[in-house]
Amino acid sequence: MATSERGIQLRIRFFGVLFVAAFLVVAGRAYYLHVVQAPKLQDRADQQRQRVVELAPQRGSILDRNGDPFALSLDTQSLYADPVLVKEPEKVAGQLSDLLKMKKQELLELLSAKKRFVWIKRKLDPELANQVRKLGIGGLQFVPEHKRFYPQASVASQVVGFTGLDPKGLEGIELEYDQLLQGQPGRLVSQHDARGRGMATEEQLVQGGVPGHSLQLTLDRSLQYIAEKELARVIKEFAAKSGSVVVMEPSSGKILALTSQPDYNPNLPDKSRVSSRRNRAVTDMYEPGSTFKPFLLAGALEEKIVRPGQKTYCENGRYEVGGKVIRDTKKHGRLNLEEMLKYSSNIGFAKLGKALERDRFYSYIRDFGFGETTGLDLPGEVKGMLRPPSRWFEIDLAAISFGQGLSVTPIQIATAMSAIANGGLLMEPYLVEKVIDADGQTVQQRLPQVKRRVISEQTAKLVRKMMVSVTEPGGTGTRAALPGYQVAGKTGTAQKVDPVTGGYSLDKRVSSFIGFVPAESPALVISVSIDEPDGKGYGGVVCAPAFARIAEQSLSHLNVLPKGTLNSLEVVQADCEPLPDLAALIPDRKPGDGLVMPDFRGMSYRQVLQAMQKKQLNLKLTGSGQVVEQSPAPGRKIRYGKQAWVRFGA
Repeated sequence: MATSERGIQLRIRFFGVLFVAAFLVVAGRAYYLHVVQAPKLQDRADQQRQRVVELAPQRGSILDRNGDPFALSLDTQSLYADPVLVKEPEKVAGQLSDLLKMKKQELLELLSAKKRFVWIKRKLDPELANQVRKLGIGGLQFVPEHKRFYPQASVASQVVGFTGLDPKGLEGIELEYDQLLQGQPGRLVSQHDARGRGMATEEQLVQGGVPGHSLQLTLDRSLQYIAEKELARVIKEFAAKSGSVVVMEPSSGKILALTSQPDYNPNLPDKSRVSSRRNRAVTDMYEPGSTFKPFLLAGALEEKIVRPGQKTYCENGRYEVGGKVIRDTKKHGRLNLEEMLKYSSNIGFAKLGKALERDRFYSYIRDFGFGETTGLDLPGEVKGMLRPPSRWFEIDLAAISFGQGLSVTPIQIATAMSAIANGGLLMEPYLVEKVIDADGQTVQQRLPQVKRRVISEQTAKLVRKMMVSVTEPGGTGTRAALPGYQVAGKTGTAQKVDPVTGGYSLDKRVSSFIGFVPAESPALVISVSIDEPDGKGYGGVVCAPAFARIAEQSLSHLNVLPKGTLNSLEVVQADCEPLPDLAALIPDRKPGDGLVMPDFRGMSYRQVLQAMQKKQLNLKLTGSGQVVEQSPAPGRKIRYGKQAWVRFGA
């Protein structure tokens, strides 16, 4: 009996232990599934219950310097379908075909797909989306997306660029700053049951999505339009192949206008040729011809190998160098430097290049930025073509002296000319001035950058004065002259290389004009280059008039008045930023240099304008009456990057 009871006790204990062990296994498994594996299983359940489609992100806007839009992202509706819920796909395909301008067979394939989600057509116009809604077709749904729109059409198209459907930037600023503009995409989330059927499909949920940053450019929409209009006019007038214009602020490196022809409409990029999308101002090289002469002149004066009044014998129009004959368009005897530039004597500058010698000449060419990219924030910039001086023969040195035998880009020559215009400093050109977040706050701001000093202020002043003679009576660029302004410039006419013969073409040329205005205090540097104009195509005939028309309209827009005139009280330069004290950007600047703020207190508007003109100041003026406040205080230095202003009051 005792043995039997003991066996029963053992069996009870055994099954008790077995039960506890089973309970622990089940509890452990439950803990593992509900705690350890919970996140992974929840994700898997969400994937089975929800369908998530990534939507195109909302790109930031691209604005001109005054806030006018070049590119916007507009709200649109994109159409998608759940083929399982579409009844009579063939009938529906027939209904949608004409509305959506799609082939019926293509629609039928989409609506019959073995999927629960297919895009039908994305980014529909609101009117078209409403027409589709009115059909009341089951299984079709809309989701909000953003469509890129370019309100200025072709204006600044090659600078701004365009996007694809993604939308990712494919050209221009859209490509260069794609990451900043992109933003974060939103998601379309829809609920489904265990069999994959949509639940409450009328309540689709769009989650997330962060708009991209906006960009404020240095471009001025009005100046851009002026440049494009006048470039198109000269190309049509001379039946030219193509052309480009660069308008630059020499004191800062800001690009105010940048255009090429032919152009295109970024709203319809697929309707344009690839060549029309190319920004020729940064991608196309050409031989600069005589527009290159001021840079040689600057180097020779800086090295003091010639004096301003020194005369050079120009061989009566014919000069042999290295077995080749160099000719001038007119026979000249002895000319001083200003006359050599005014009459554009190839022979005189060939002799000047020989006097400077190839190594020093090459050094100045590189210092002015030729043979390297300018650093402009656009994709596709090329550095031009410049051989090392060790490969220059005697005739090469002579040819380069008057702008043949090397290749440059329009942006390079405008940047280099800005160094002469601003007193000898090579600036880095730029297009994007501000990066603005979705809340309208500036998160990045670009300031002017000095790359290096190329020539002294004294040398720059001498060259500027000599360049004025080019637009005066007897010079090659008289058609660039403007009443009331001193215009400094240089014409250029360069033969193109014939790809068949390898030599220079007899009839194909690049005509150009580069200059700045007003010469005594340059506000604008303008470069005009025209490829293969009809006729002889001299730069003074083809490009100089275009320069004058662009300069006249641009100066009027910027309120840069002719010499000897004053602003009326109604005109307030409140939107003009003060010109930077460029010398302050040079690392070895000495203490005490720079502009000092005068004491304007109590002065009238006219008195302040007179003082500004006398001291070459550019201040922000607001209000009317007499000066009641100013910054900085009288006697304080005007610091670069700090706005200087004067406020008037009663």
